[in-house]
Amino acid sequence: MSSQREVRCRCGRWMWAPPGAGAIQCSTCHTVTQLHSLVDALRGAHRMIYGLQQLRRQYQQQQQPPQMMMAQRSPPQMMVAQRSPPQMMVAQRSPPQMMVAQLSPPPPSRLLEALPSPFGKKRAVLCGVNYRGKSYSLKGCISDAKSMRCFLVQHMGFPIESILMLTEDEACPQKIPTKRNMRKAMRWLVEGNGARDSLFFHYSGHGAQQKDYDGDEIDGQDEALIPLDHETEGKIIDDEINEILVRPLVHGAKLHAVIDACNSGTVLDLPFVCRMETNGSYDWEHQGFGRIYKGTDGGGAFCFSACDDDEASGYTPVFTGKNAGAMTYSFINAVKTAGPAPTYGQLLNLMCSAILEAQSRLTYTDSDESSEPLLTSSEKFNIYATKFAL
Repeated sequence: MSSQREVRCRCGRWMWAPPGAGAIQCSTCHTVTQLHSLVDALRGAHRMIYGLQQLRRQYQQQQQPPQMMMAQRSPPQMMVAQRSPPQMMVAQRSPPQMMVAQLSPPPPSRLLEALPSPFGKKRAVLCGVNYRGKSYSLKGCISDAKSMRCFLVQHMGFPIESILMLTEDEACPQKIPTKRNMRKAMRWLVEGNGARDSLFFHYSGHGAQQKDYDGDEIDGQDEALIPLDHETEGKIIDDEINEILVRPLVHGAKLHAVIDACNSGTVLDLPFVCRMETNGSYDWEHQGFGRIYKGTDGGGAFCFSACDDDEASGYTPVFTGKNAGAMTYSFINAVKTAGPAPTYGQLLNLMCSAILEAQSRLTYTDSDESSEPLLTSSEKFNIYATKFAL
């Protein structure tokens, strides 16, 4: 604790800054306090210059030849003649602004200032996109993200300051679910991940498919998430999501994702799909196709998706009386009701049962009736023996 620095926010709250941090964000008022100012850097540069000059003088005195020593014993006027005039000493010093440019760290980007610290054993990114004002707007996605945040904080022990929310309700422009911000948030989630880290990614919004151009999809289609500005910036396809979220995971780190969107079955491009029968039996289907590696760097990645790649998901008022994503609600409810240390198989069966029961009370098209949650993973495992834990 002695290596940490206590900093007071302008709202009055005291915070502990980790060693080496350049800035810290208040979890109360969200103000970012810079820890290294320009004045500190200038003072440090001046101290370094002074120290280097002192060392240089000492070295020169030790290396002076005898004739130079004789010259120092000359009459006073000779000594005066040998002393460098004041302007020469100033000219030898490096300009302060040059030293600051070499020593001070580059200023953090505006997005990084808006993000919480990327270091912590539990952290999450939650994206909810309603597409307000569009003909394809949705009603419950922002509510899904808020519900997931409450669940993670109240039931799973996630610090609220380690949860990054991207919704249209956010006041900070860097927390609006645009393509750029979603990419940055995913990179933040896995930055510096290590053993025993529990990372969580949740998305509620539109999903889609598009033509696969690199030949790594068996069905010839890439799955994609639809950011708020997709009409001008484009979709975020599964190849990129896998590269950002999955491949950096090191040994001992775990990522869980819940994707509440259409065509979301393999949107993380994980190599194994759990195909479950109505009687509870299952088999792992390998999705590897092509030469591109889709696994992790030793960690574990698991994804619960709302439906298969060629299916549509939905939101329903059956669960809560309000429009809510069926996948988001059934996942939260399954973890709450499954008891301590449930297995992945238990959760998957509970989610499937809840969604099928809700669909039976609503009018659906034939394609919607067959949609069920799907589990994909970076490795094959026994879903009825492996415990689920966040």
